[in-house]
Amino acid sequence: MQLDKIVNYHKALSDPTRLRILLLLSKGEVHGQALAEKLNLSQPTVTHHAAKLREAALITERRDKNTVYFMLNPEFIQAGSEASLKFIFSKGVEDMEKESPDTSLKDSVLRNFFAKDGRLRQIPAQYKKKLIALQYMVEKLEPGVVYTEKEINEFIKPFHEDYATIRREFIMHQFMYRQNEHYELNPPELWTHWENVK
Repeated sequence: MQLDKIVNYHKALSDPTRLRILLLLSKGEVHGQALAEKLNLSQPTVTHHAAKLREAALITERRDKNTVYFMLNPEFIQAGSEASLKFIFSKGVEDMEKESPDTSLKDSVLRNFFAKDGRLRQIPAQYKKKLIALQYMVEKLEPGVVYTEKEINEFIKPFHEDYATIRREFIMHQFMYRQNEHYELNPPELWTHWENVK
């Protein structure tokens, strides 16, 4: 399964047009029409390639009325690259665990943001703390199990009522992989780890 996810990451990067899109986005966010003009491509072609990059979490988008703006997702680009290197050079899980920083921040987040009954009081605004909360939740899912969207919603509800936001966060931060409204845990190597956030 780990190999499949890494292969999908590289498939998203394996097209020259997608690499050019990433290069243009490295300068800042760009809307779809501007990308089409700079690449001398039709709007539907750019939309197709952007969708592939978004599915692999390499870019994100925001809408402003009828205009869609795209931007890089640098943490995920780096995470996919690092997962590939770890896979190729067979770095053991034990070695990765040894490198984990002090867990006092994690303990603090779990104590302050989760009630005694396990509910998430609020979604942390700080990026690193939010990742800790998300990871705490997804670690309670079963690896290798394919969940329906309804099942994921039911899993999230006991933690927080805004299950749609948290479900999207699981995908955005590579904790889970979504295909045809079905969800599955990614290998931990692909997760956005709070320990790596500056």
